[in-house]
Order: sequence, then C-alpha cells, then structure tokens
Amino acid sequence: MAESQTPIDPREHQTALRQLSLLRDQRVNLDKQLKVAATRNDKLVQALESARGDILRLKQAISQDLEAPMNQAQVLRVNRPVRSGASLTGDARAVAETQASLDVAMGGRTVRVPVSPVLDIDDVRIGMSVLLTETMGACAVVGYRPTGEIATVRELLDGDRVVLGTGSTTQTVALRSGLLDDVELSVGDAVAYDSASGVALEVVPKTEAEELVLEEIPTTSYADVGGLGEQIEQIRDAVELPFLHPDLYREHELSAPKGILLYGPPGNGKTLIAKAVAKSLADRVEEASGSAQNLRGYFLNIKGPELLDKFVGETERQIRAIFSRAREKASAGNPVVIFFDEMESLFRTRGAGKSSDVETTIVPQLLAEIDGVESLNNVIVIGATNREDMIDPAVLRPGRLDVKVRIDRPDRAGTAQIFGLYIREDLPLDAASVAGHDGDRAATVAAMIDAVVEDIFRRDDQRRYLDAVLADGRRIPTYWNDFLSGALIRNIVDRAKKLAIKSFLQTGVKGIAGEHLIRSARDEFDQQRDAASRADVEDWLKFLGYSVALASLERPLTGDGAPQGLAVEPTRRGAAAGRGTAS
Repeated sequence: MAESQTPIDPREHQTALRQLSLLRDQRVNLDKQLKVAATRNDKLVQALESARGDILRLKQAISQDLEAPMNQAQVLRVNRPVRSGASLTGDARAVAETQASLDVAMGGRTVRVPVSPVLDIDDVRIGMSVLLTETMGACAVVGYRPTGEIATVRELLDGDRVVLGTGSTTQTVALRSGLLDDVELSVGDAVAYDSASGVALEVVPKTEAEELVLEEIPTTSYADVGGLGEQIEQIRDAVELPFLHPDLYREHELSAPKGILLYGPPGNGKTLIAKAVAKSLADRVEEASGSAQNLRGYFLNIKGPELLDKFVGETERQIRAIFSRAREKASAGNPVVIFFDEMESLFRTRGAGKSSDVETTIVPQLLAEIDGVESLNNVIVIGATNREDMIDPAVLRPGRLDVKVRIDRPDRAGTAQIFGLYIREDLPLDAASVAGHDGDRAATVAAMIDAVVEDIFRRDDQRRYLDAVLADGRRIPTYWNDFLSGALIRNIVDRAKKLAIKSFLQTGVKGIAGEHLIRSARDEFDQQRDAASRADVEDWLKFLGYSVALASLERPLTGDGAPQGLAVEPTRRGAAAGRGTAS
C-alpha cells in the first residue's frame, strides 16, 4: 500500500523561495564588502610599510645630523614659536605657527638658527651653549660655559641687561644669562663675563675679598683677655659710651671716635681686644634696646699684607668693598668692627721712599672712607701694629684713629692672670700636688701659677735672655720677663700639657705639675732666644728711654757676666726704669 504524501502549501513555498533569494543577495553583498576590506587592508599594510621606512630613514638622518663633529654656539636670544590665524567663513580660523629659532653667537657673528625637533625649546636659556648640526640647526644643549673674565657690576639696567666694569676705566653693557634670572644682583658683585658673546654668565664669589676678610660673630669677651684691665677700661670708655648713650653725646655735641689704634709688642692681645670690642658692643646694645631686635656684633678681620695687589687700583677697590660690606651689616643696627692687622703694611708714611709708593693712593682711599660723605654709623675701625712710627700721620691724626692705646707686655700680676686663663681647676692636676694642698684644687692651681710667675720674673744670670750692645759700647742685659707676651704664656702652658701627657705615658702618673710649667718656661725662652727679633729689642730699649742705636744682639756671657771694658747696666720694668736716665 503506497505511503500518503502531505501536500505543500503554495504560500509557504513562496515564502521560502523569497528568503533563499534574500540570503543569496546578502552573501553577494558580504563578498563584495570583504573584497573592499581586503583591498583597503592591503593599502593600509603598504602605507604602514612606507611609514616604517620613512621613520627609519628619518632616524638615520637625525643620527647622522647628531654625529660629531658639531659646532658650538652661545645663545643670545630664544625665539619661541608664534601662532597666527587668518579669518575664514564662519568661526573657523586657519592657524599658522612660526618655527622656533635661536639667536646665537658663533665665530664672532650673530646667527639665527632653527631648533631641531629633538630639542625642547623650553630647556634653552640665554648664555647656554648649544650644538649645531651641519645644516646649522640647534640639536642639543651643552650647558653654561664654566670660564670667563671677571667683571664687576657697575649698574643695573631694565630687563636682562647690566653694566659691567671690565677694567679701571672700561665699561660694557652685557646680557644676563639664565643662571642670573633668579639672582638678585647688586652693584659691586663680581660676575663671569664672556666678552665674545657679551653675556654675564654667573656670580663669582669675591674670592680675593673672602680670603682677605674674615667675617665672623666673635665669642671672645673681655673676660678672655688677661693682664690688660687698664687698657680695656680705656677702650670701653671710648667705644661703648657713644653706642649706648648717643643722646648724651648729641646733647654735649660730642662725636664718637671713628677708630682706635692698638700698638705695642706682638703677641699681647691686640686681636683679642678687637674681637672683644665687637662682642661687647653687640651685648650692650642688645641690652639697651631689648632682645627682640636680635642684634649681633660683626668682626671684619683684614689681612693687611695680603690686601696689597700689583694691579693699579685693586687694593683701593677692595678697601671700598670692605667698607661697603661693613655699612651693609651696620645698616640694621649691628655694631661692626673693621680690624686692620699689621696696619703699617698698608698705610705707610707717604713719600718716605721706603716702599713702592703704593701708599700714595691706598692711604687717601682709607681717609676717604673714614671721612667720606657716607657715614660710618655703628662702624668702628681698629688698627693693630707694632710699628706705629711707620704709619702715615694723616691716619693717626685726631678725627680718624682718635683713641691710641698701647698694649704693653704683661707685668707680674697680668702674667698670673693670663696663666689663670689656661691653667684651670677642671684640668688634670698632679695628685701629689693636690694632696699637698689638702685636696684644694684652686689652691693647687694658684700655687703652680705663683711658682712659674716667680721663676719667670726672677732676674739672675740663669734667666738672662739676650744682651743688647749699644753703639756706644754699653751692654744692656735683658731677662725673660722683658719679652714676655700673652702668646708666649699660652705656648708655655701648651708645652707643659704635652710634658704631662708624656710623663703619664712613661710613668703612669697623670696630671699637670708645677715642675712641668717651670721646665716649659725655660725651654720656651731658650727656643725663643734663637729667633729673637731685633725690632723687639729696639722697641724695648725705646720703651726704657734709650736713644743710642742698637749695634748688635749677643747671647749672655757665661761665668761672671760681661767682658772687661763693657759697662753692664741693670734694667727695671715700670716707671722707675731707666727711662729718664738713659741717653
């Protein structure tokens, strides 16, 4: 029996045919789109390959441009890109940008060069050195030149320009480098100057002034200066009263002294006194005005001999700079002491014919600073010398260095006081010596000091220092205490401390003993005798009133003293010495 077949609905058949036709059309469209995409992909691959080749060629070209050798040039101006636009229809604007460029100095001429894409224009500053490719494009920054001439700022102009003094009479206008953008320049500053490009590169420390001027806030007080009580009182009256009581001075129409001259033998505390003056002034002014102002004392220590310069006008310029710095510090109310050590080396008598006559301009410069239009409020000049006779009289006249104080060698009481500054109870002391004073360390120190002072001031043949032979044949014996100084006392104490250390290492007994001081004093004077200064002996003779010239210095004779035929005159320190009897 045959199977029965289901009849097909004509409408469903037509629908299926239409769907099949639609799918065929979609397939044809997809095939077309696929072909278009494949074509586009091929073109994109070709474009990428071409771009890769272009990039490789560009990198190769840039690397070739950056290969040495390349020229260096110094930047004078940075020309950044400038954008400009032209009006079109509507709100649209076409923007055009100029290329970044640099004005550089190269080979004695100014050239405008383009900036390579590898160089960021924001990294370039005036005064920098840049590398130029073969096509004259700036491609790299080298930095600032580390060398240049030393010039002095004479005037500050508007913008990025300054007037520099490159010599005693030569001046030039220069550009500020990028290093000086954030630096507050002032007249008198030293800068490194590139004369080829006309650019002031950087501020140079005033090495000559820094080396010659030691600016400090001293901590030395009058209590640290021993044996000079009378001189300190004289200085305090002359210096501190005008600073502490200016109203009284104005009421009495009295001017404060402008300067002090400390003279006398070397090594007796002239520098210490000058430092103590600066600290004492600051302390007194702060007490009088209140601690809120935070005033400090400044001490400008001028190394006189090193201030001399072979170039004309340099020493005078440095003196002006010193006083300018002092006025700057003093403008805030801080007391400033300008201390000229070895003053005779700078301000010798003019026309004496004993030097190169450089003092003919140096002395007037100092006088102009002291007497000039610019006041020296809160500034005091202190000069120290052991040859006051060589200083120009114009410097020493009243109205300049008004107060003159002789810093003499210490007497017996002053010597004990100076020893007391260096031998203290807190130092290691010999146990036997302390036990001998019932454990009283203060009494032990006092006994040690009394013993060494008594030994130094004993005037016998064992303490003969040198014999001064005068031109008339007289032989004047000198003794240890005739050439004693504060510096020598410190050397004696230091030598005694070394002896105590060596004794401890050898015997195991620790502490400074009286015999260490006495032995050190003898060793120190024996050593000093070998390097005795003729000028010290002449000063000593002058102090005692001897006017006859010194012929020679001789070691003390052994035995019973002087040879036959020579008169030996004893000497005495103090007012009773042969000051009035010598001739």
